Amino acid sequence: MKFSASMAGLLASASLVLGATLQQVSSFGNNPSSIQMYIYVPDKVAANPAIIVALHPCGGSGTQWYSGTKLPSYADSQGFIVIYPGTTKYSNCWDVNNAGSLTHGGSGDALGIISMVNYTLEKYKGNKSKVYVMGASSGAMMTNVMVGAYPEVFEAGAAYSGAAFACFAGSLAPPTPFGNNQTCAQGMQHTPEDWAKFVYNAYPGYTGRRPRMQVIHGLADALVRPQCGYEQLKQWSAVLGVTNTKNNTGSSVAEGSQYTEMVYGDGTQLVGYFGQGVGHFAPPNEPVMLKFFGLL
Repeated sequence: MKFSASMAGLLASASLVLGATLQQVSSFGNNPSSIQMYIYVPDKVAANPAIIVALHPCGGSGTQWYSGTKLPSYADSQGFIVIYPGTTKYSNCWDVNNAGSLTHGGSGDALGIISMVNYTLEKYKGNKSKVYVMGASSGAMMTNVMVGAYPEVFEAGAAYSGAAFACFAGSLAPPTPFGNNQTCAQGMQHTPEDWAKFVYNAYPGYTGRRPRMQVIHGLADALVRPQCGYEQLKQWSAVLGVTNTKNNTGSSVAEGSQYTEMVYGDGTQLVGYFGQGVGHFAPPNEPVMLKFFGLL
């Protein structure tokens, strides 16, 4: 059968229309804070696909964050699914200060995100042992919240310019750059043991494995101070039971030569990257993150 040029053009257009696009899901389960769910499912989904939850920064949205990283192109090549939650409260910042989100099985944005994960696992027969979370700024703070409050759900997380789990806990001011309580973002310090207690208290009695963590921060970040990155490493090193074994600088550092890599243990459970001259927020390096996750 021969096709005319016009018919071939129509078929080409149809194939583009049928290609994978970001889709909104309106009903996905318990959603106490009425957050939004967007999802990117590639045309060729892997069998029992991995799932990445990608959390936008303050002022952002699920649709904006879809365009904010190269994760969709990696989803196309690797067959994993990406969930893009969105919040419209607190100047589009996540509720990292509320007890509901900081408590396993509680409420708030965290529970809505877990509903999205469960929906995706069931609908697409996802791999429960390959669920990951990443985010920038407020999204990075929420990444810490998710791995802290729901350790059984996530295999690993990557936090770009965030703050430790429960750093904003109890603050009555909205967790935004405009709130009058900036104690956390200015680099509030605790001992590793005290930071770890916040995590343990979020899910009393939990004795299972803990998510692996990658922490990335700019040393020129004047909004969420670099100390916030070091405090995250203190927290997760105590929780994971690993210590800083070596620091790497120069061309061998995967994030780039301007970064210092802080390796904990053998580097498979916890690693930090701190960029000289890098402001707010440190840009995601998808290959480095995905290799740490085990997806590349």
